[in-house]
Parts: sequence; structure tokens; C-alpha cells
Amino acid sequence: MRPGYASRTAVLAGLLLCANGAAADEGAKVLPAPAFDEATSHSGESETAVLSGGCFWGLQGLFEHVKGVRQVVAGYSGGAAAAANYETVSTGTTGHAESVKISFDRDALTYGQILRIFFSAAHDPTELDRQGPDSGPQYRSDIFFSNAAQEKIARAYISQLARGRIFESPIVTRIDKFTAFYPAEGYRQDYLLHNPDSPYIVVNDLPKIAQLKALYPELYRESPAALATAN
Repeated sequence: MRPGYASRTAVLAGLLLCANGAAADEGAKVLPAPAFDEATSHSGESETAVLSGGCFWGLQGLFEHVKGVRQVVAGYSGGAAAAANYETVSTGTTGHAESVKISFDRDALTYGQILRIFFSAAHDPTELDRQGPDSGPQYRSDIFFSNAAQEKIARAYISQLARGRIFESPIVTRIDKFTAFYPAEGYRQDYLLHNPDSPYIVVNDLPKIAQLKALYPELYRESPAALATAN
């Protein structure tokens, strides 16, 4: 039987208590806001960001707890449609990256704020073709921009972080033009929500949500923006 949301919340609460105002990962830190960013639109419109940074379970679970996010879908970017399935992508030979497609409210959130969370709480942008226990190009750090504005914001922010020597090692995050996003299999969607007691989730992914709350409490939402199919 899949654990319910109450069980997941209990585990997360314990991690948040341990954080006690600091990030669960000692290496995580509050990053400077992007010096160059878009403004909130006050138009009711939504925008989409496609990001890759390790296993999509953690990225999806994290961004579902960000205020202003409407939906997060786990999937594959950077390769062809015919090979966009978990078993094939896992070979590391298809060009895909495990990714998330984040739809967010332009009235409440900016693309730059999404990237700020991405670089601080979501993953380690200095790890090349790996994140934690997962290795291979399918786990690479990658930003798939959809338009010129997103590309400019991403490049400017990486340059800003590099100039400020925010990280001890060089940022290896790729910036690639978005071509297509292929949603992952249904049973992989909201995996963190359905499997909160999984050792992988407890060790690698729930701390990311604790970091979000500790680092950016003003952007944290307690109830996740889970997909409609979540139980």
C-alpha cells in the first residue's frame, strides 16, 4: 500500500525540525537574487520552466512546494520521442535528461526566482553528469530555455554566481534550447508524495524541501501543488 500524505508530512516535519532555521544540507545557502530578471506580470498568465538536476523525483517534490507554482510534471528532455522512456533513458545514451516541467503563475513568481531555488535547494550545479548517488548524463544539470528572455536570465545568473564565487567549484550547468518535453510514466509522477518512507526519498529528496523552507520561507507552501492524479 502506498503511504499517504499524512505519513509523508510526518517525515518532512521531522526534517524541518532538524533544520531549525538552517538548511538540512550544510552546503546549501541563500543565494543572491538574480540581478537581471523578469518582472511579475499581474496578468494572470502562466510561464513554463524546464529544468534538469538529478533524479526528477526530488525536483518535482521540491517545486511542488513553491508558492506560485501551478503544476510540476516529471519527464525527459533533450532527446528523441522514440527513446523517451525510463528504461531507455537510464542507459545514458539517448541524450535525454530527467527533467521537470514547471508551470508557474507570473503574478506570484519570476523565472529568476525559479532559478534561484534551482541553484540553491534543488541540486548541486557543480557536479558534472551526476547528483548524489545517481550518475550519468541523464542526471546532468541543465536549463532548457523556451525563449530569448529565459536564456538571457539564465546566462546572466550563472555569470553573477560565478563572479561572486558563490560555489567553491565551477558551475557546470548547461543551457540548452528547449525542443520537446516528454512526460514520464504515470507511476513515476509524484513519486515522492506516494513513497515518503522510501530510503532514497528520505535521504536524497525530503531534505531539499526542508532546505526550501529554511532558505526561502517566503516562497514555501506547506501543501504541495500535486498533480490531479495524486492520491
